[in-house]
Parts: sequence; C-alpha cells; structure tokens
Amino acid sequence: MPIPKSAGRLNRAGPNRLIVHVAPWMPGFGVVSHRGRRSGRTFRTPVAVFRRGDEIAFALVYGAETDWVRNVRAAGGATVRTRGRDLRFTHPRLVHDPDRTRAPAPVRLALAALGVEDFLVCDAAG
Repeated sequence: MPIPKSAGRLNRAGPNRLIVHVAPWMPGFGVVSHRGRRSGRTFRTPVAVFRRGDEIAFALVYGAETDWVRNVRAAGGATVRTRGRDLRFTHPRLVHDPDRTRAPAPVRLALAALGVEDFLVCDAAG
C-alpha cells in the first residue's frame, strides 16, 4: 500500500514547500506543474520521475487518486522540471507494474518497501 493520504497532507503543508526547490535538480525527482481541475490555479508538486526514451514514468507513492494525478489526467498532460530541464508530457495513463520495471533497479527496492506498484506513464512531448 502506498504512503497514507494523511502523510501527503502533512508533506504538502510543510516539507514539500522546501522540496520543490531542490527536487528539480536531483536525479530521480522532479516537480510537476499542473492546473487545478476546478480552481484553474497552477500547482507545483514534487514527484519521483524516471525517463526511458520517449516515456516518462512517475512512481505514485501516494496512490493514483491524488489531486496532481487527477489534474494531469484531466488536462491530458503537463510539464515536469527534472535535472534542471522542463519536459512537456502528454497522454498520461495509469499502469499497474508490480515488478516496478519503469523505475531503475536501485530504486525498485525502495518502491517495494513503500508498497508502490502504480505509475503514471506519459509520452515525452519534446
């Protein structure tokens, strides 16, 4: 089971406000910029992100029903800042991957310990 929603709410109120400044430069992490479905506001959410060729995969450490995932799916894509670069992505789809093959081998153990088996997989748009 992914990290509980209550932990996500705590992170959003505290640590995430700092992490969004560091994550865009750290390998395996990034910050997704997305628009709220109802509010239209722009949000920035730190994520675990992995790129392989033209595919971008986000490990859903808080599950598939988080606001950022729902916003990105509703919009049909968004932008992620990772390793100091902005990447646009489209065609978001949920993928259940119990073997965590979309993550690099060293990261799979950490994702397994957290119970993460779901990914948001997207196409890189350039």
